[in-house]
Amino acid sequence: MPSETPEDPPAAKPDEPRPLTVLIGADTFSPHVNGAARFAERLAAGLVARGHDVHVVAPSATHWTRGTAVEVIEGQPMTMHRLPSWRWYPHDWITFVLPWMSKHHARRVLETVRPDVVHIQSHIVIGRGLAREARKRGIPIIATNHVMAENILDFTTLPRALNQVILELAWADARRTFGMTRAVTTPTRNAADFLESTIDITGVIPISCGIDRANYQPDLGPRDANRILFVGRLTTEKHIDVLLKAVALLDPALDVHVDLVGGGDQRKNLETLARSLGLDGRVTFQGNVGEEELRTLYSRASLFAIASVAELQSIATMEAMASGLPIVAADAVALPHLVHDGENGYLFEPGNVEEMAARLTDVLTAAPEERRRMQQASLDGVVIHDINRTLETFEALYRDEPLPL
Repeated sequence: MPSETPEDPPAAKPDEPRPLTVLIGADTFSPHVNGAARFAERLAAGLVARGHDVHVVAPSATHWTRGTAVEVIEGQPMTMHRLPSWRWYPHDWITFVLPWMSKHHARRVLETVRPDVVHIQSHIVIGRGLAREARKRGIPIIATNHVMAENILDFTTLPRALNQVILELAWADARRTFGMTRAVTTPTRNAADFLESTIDITGVIPISCGIDRANYQPDLGPRDANRILFVGRLTTEKHIDVLLKAVALLDPALDVHVDLVGGGDQRKNLETLARSLGLDGRVTFQGNVGEEELRTLYSRASLFAIASVAELQSIATMEAMASGLPIVAADAVALPHLVHDGENGYLFEPGNVEEMAARLTDVLTAAPEERRRMQQASLDGVVIHDINRTLETFEALYRDEPLPL
C-alpha cells in the first residue's frame, strides 16, 4: 500500500541551492511502457534522489484508480496525482484524461502543490492544461517534446483526409503551448531541428533522455549464437516487419534468431508475418520483461536492430550501446545521432529490406577485431548520454541558470 506522504527532502547545506518543488505533467507514465514514459519516470526518480520534492500528474491506470498517493518509481518515492482516465480502445494500452477536464485538474493540483516549476512532457492533454494554468499563476514552465503527432494517426480510426486536418490542428496547438514556456527541450539536435521546422519556433534545446550506464553489463566477448535484438513497442511506426523481412533474406548458414521485446497492437500481425516468412522457431516474442531479464537479453545479443522512422531519440538504442552492442538502424530522424555509420554499426535507407539485410550480414560476419571495435564505439558513444548530465541540465533550466557545458 502506498504511504500518505513521502519523506521530507534533505535540507540544503548553506552553500547549496535549496531543493525545488517540481511538478511533472505526463500524458504517459507507469504502468505505460514506452520511451516517453520511461524518461519521465527516470527524470522524476533522479530528481528525488538529488533532494527535490517531486510531484507527477499522470493518467490513472484505470478510471477507478485515480487519486493522490505516494508511489515508488524507479526505487524512489514521489507524490503521484493520478487523474481520472479512460481507455482508448483502438490502442492496446493508452489511457487518457478528458481534454475538456485538463485545466480543471491542473487548477486543483497547482493550488495544492504550489510548485517552483512545472515540467510538461507533452503538449497534448495534461501538459496543455498545466501550461495554461501555470502561466496564469506566473509559474515557470519547461516543456519537453517526445511526440511526433504523425504517430498518433494510426489510432484515430478516421479517414486519411480528416487525419491530415487533425495533424495540422495538433501542431498549431503545440506551437501555442510551447509559446508559454521558459524553454522547450527535446532529446536530440535532430529532433530539435525537426520541431523548429515543423512549428516554426526557435531555440529548442537538445537534452538527452539519459541512461545510467552502470545498470548495464557489456560483454565484449564472442557470442555462441547469432541473435538479433529489438526492444520497443510492437506498433506500426517501428517497422518491425522490415526487420523480419530482412532476417528472412539472410544466409541460412548464419542461423539467426530474433528476440522481440515489448508488447503492442501489431504482435498478432507480426507473428503471422514471421510464420509466412518461414521464421517459425527463429523469432521469439518476449513480451514486456523486467529490468534484470532485459539486461540479460542485451548481454547475450549479437547486435541491436531498429527499423523505426519515428524516433526522437530511442532509449532502447542507448541501452543497447551501454551494453556494448553494434547497432543496425534506419537512417531516420534521431537514430543517426546515435548510430554513426561504419563506427558503432550501420545505417540503412528506411524501409529498404535488402539494404537492412546487407548491413545485418556485415555485423554478423565481421571479424572478431572488427566486431570488438564496433562494440567499443558504442560504449564510447553513449558516455555523453549519462543521466546525471541530463539531471544537471534540467536543474539549471528550472532555476533559470546557465546550462552546464
